[in-house]
Amino acid sequence: MSQQTDQMYISTTAEITGATVVQHLGLVYGATVRARGVGGDCIAGCQSTCGGEVSAYTEMAIESRNEAVSRMLNDARMLGANAVVGIKFDSDNMGSGQGASANGTIVYGTAVRVKFD
Repeated sequence: MSQQTDQMYISTTAEITGATVVQHLGLVYGATVRARGVGGDCIAGCQSTCGGEVSAYTEMAIESRNEAVSRMLNDARMLGANAVVGIKFDSDNMGSGQGASANGTIVYGTAVRVKFD
């Protein structure tokens, strides 16, 4: 899967269709850690009791992913890249789980310069 974002091409694969990698610039990443407030946890608790999607946490996961991707792309731009390939995502819970837990999201890949054939 590849996508263009503000003249920055990103791909979960090692290549971008129709492009040739002309320079590898190195590892880039973006990370964020987020916690729901008391109100969000209360809503999530009610939703989990009834079953189904816990939209408060879904929204947090999407916001976290978008922030981490944005930070990774900024990192790549600072290196002079016009693409990031081999993108991977990771997410994990942090904290004690006693009201102090949070979710950490990281995205990373290889910053490259590509030219289109």
